[in-house]
Amino acid sequence: MQRLKTRAQFQAAMSGGVIARSAHFALHRLVLESAQVAADTIPSGPGSLPPVQGPQALFAVPGQAYPQVWMGPLVPKRWAKRSVTRHAIKRQVYAVAEACAPQLQALPAQAAYVVRLRAGFDRKHFISACSDTLKAAVRAELQQLFTSAIRRAQQPAKAQPASAPPVSEGVV
Repeated sequence: MQRLKTRAQFQAAMSGGVIARSAHFALHRLVLESAQVAADTIPSGPGSLPPVQGPQALFAVPGQAYPQVWMGPLVPKRWAKRSVTRHAIKRQVYAVAEACAPQLQALPAQAAYVVRLRAGFDRKHFISACSDTLKAAVRAELQQLFTSAIRRAQQPAKAQPASAPPVSEGVV
């Protein structure tokens, strides 16, 4: 599993849309197209362009075939004021994602995922910035988020109902 590192990678992954939500988190996914990258075909040097343009180019790793599974946590200061809490949440995201990596890699479409904290944890219930109860609550919610996303991705697309044949006027 690769980690998202640049702002452009996070923005591209978030542009794919939300596939699962929980009380505190949202899971964004950008489906990556299949392509093969060989180490000797990658142009190098200043001014060289990547072999694939668009958001896909952000996720190319020289010498490796992609798509791979990419993961990145987004924990804003707005919802987790202390850096200890932000880092603890990020570590939990990576740990749960690593545990779910086999299921994510087994999905038909490889993707880049961003786990975004969208609400803060109540400081009355979690007094310590980095307590074991907070870590357990975050881990449980992330496991629920990933299992619902995996279950949703594994379901076949529902067949669209066939539309009724057109009614011709004047026929009795």
